[in-house]
Amino acid sequence: MKRFSSGNQVRGRSPARRWSTSGPSNKRGKFDMNMDVPAPKWNLADLPKFEKCFYVEHPATTARPEPEVQAFRTEYKMTLSGPNIPRPVLSFGELNLPDHVLRVIANNGWHGPTPIQAQGLPMGLSGRDVVGIAQTGSGKTASFVIPAIVHILAQPRLLRGEGPICLVLVPTRELAQQVLSVAQQFATAAGLRTMCFYGGASRGPQLRDLQRGGEMCIATPGRLIDFIRSEKKLLSRVTYLVLDEADRMLDMGFEPQIRTIISNIRPDRQTLMWSATWPREVQGLARDFLTNYIQVNIGSVSLHANPNITQIVEIIDEWDKEQRLIQLLTMFGRERCLVFVETKRKTDQITYTLRRRGFAVGAMHGDKQQRDREMTLGSFRDGRLSVLVATDVASRGLDIDDIQYVINFDFPNQTEDYIHRIGRTARSDKKGTAFTFFTSKNIKQARELIEILEEANQEVNPELFRMSGISDAGRRNKYQKRGTHQANWKSRTTGG
Repeated sequence: MKRFSSGNQVRGRSPARRWSTSGPSNKRGKFDMNMDVPAPKWNLADLPKFEKCFYVEHPATTARPEPEVQAFRTEYKMTLSGPNIPRPVLSFGELNLPDHVLRVIANNGWHGPTPIQAQGLPMGLSGRDVVGIAQTGSGKTASFVIPAIVHILAQPRLLRGEGPICLVLVPTRELAQQVLSVAQQFATAAGLRTMCFYGGASRGPQLRDLQRGGEMCIATPGRLIDFIRSEKKLLSRVTYLVLDEADRMLDMGFEPQIRTIISNIRPDRQTLMWSATWPREVQGLARDFLTNYIQVNIGSVSLHANPNITQIVEIIDEWDKEQRLIQLLTMFGRERCLVFVETKRKTDQITYTLRRRGFAVGAMHGDKQQRDREMTLGSFRDGRLSVLVATDVASRGLDIDDIQYVINFDFPNQTEDYIHRIGRTARSDKKGTAFTFFTSKNIKQARELIEILEEANQEVNPELFRMSGISDAGRRNKYQKRGTHQANWKSRTTGG
């Protein structure tokens, strides 16, 4: 064993997929929450008409020379796709927003739109379906909240007992509260009401808010499904839908709930999907539920390894992996560790071996009953279990802040899954460590793994270079080019 430590879119909307409620799980898992939340049979001819296009280009925006527009998009690394995308605006005054919206903007001290707001606000106000790929902290919340306020004000008032006009789906309680804090400022100024539903809090106060009603609702998928069961027409008035941090919602295993929720919303709604990355799962959701969407990406759309994760790749023989695993777990003590393996059978085998060695270990895979999986996950979360052995499919719903270590016992077939796996540690700006057992059968993925390591500024095991076929000369040339690019960038940003 050698060890080395280192720091084409398809447009249009297709029917939602069916999810099995019994029997063995498929690649995406199984889901039984939608058994009693059937989707209505929508007939567009019977639905009341509604307005959703409110954008009229300002003369200053129209007069801006095209080279200046392209220079702006290039400067902020914007790539766009789709027909007739509105030009970016350089001031909030170019958006023809209501006075009460502009007052809130001024009170917040926002002197001008951020890059994502400059492009995203005109897109959202246009009434089109929108995909936006941008990192958190970029100002994207205002990019969907401000168009939501304008949209709501153009609709007929809610009648007693009617649900919201705008629905924002988010992955976590924390993000729900964050979006609510922005939304409330604009909603209060406009005389609108907000609601916020999330798990981990008492249902009672949220249920009372639901009964009082509100034009804008921010919710996590699980708690919203809970309320839809008792309020079958809760989403009947929704015409403006936002999926915020869509990639994280899917990463947390919420895809079945999202699909159930969207199927209960009229299909001619306006839908905006915001995500930090653009993996195949998010692309699939966009294909299924957005119509002729326009898209803006700020920066790279590919997955990146979290730089707070120390990635340690160990070149190892297959038959040595189990003993090395035991050594590492002994070294970790009672700190939480998540171990990824390739198959359900191997999950059970390794769990049995570790249990005999005295480790507090549990197993998760697709053949486990939901109740057993929840009990195992609960024990891992509260510290009764320090080790969890899991397959990729079973891990989709894992969102635990304090996992100190991840071990890739088997390297995944897709390097995208490698990034998802190691991302289970170093959550919420914490530090974490990921160990990866890399064998000769993984040799075809060596180059991709090297790229991930280098991009995260991790040193690379020289043996991994040898396996990839990259020569010493090739490595030197690559690093020389990287140094030149970094020097050029430094010169541009420092003035010389």
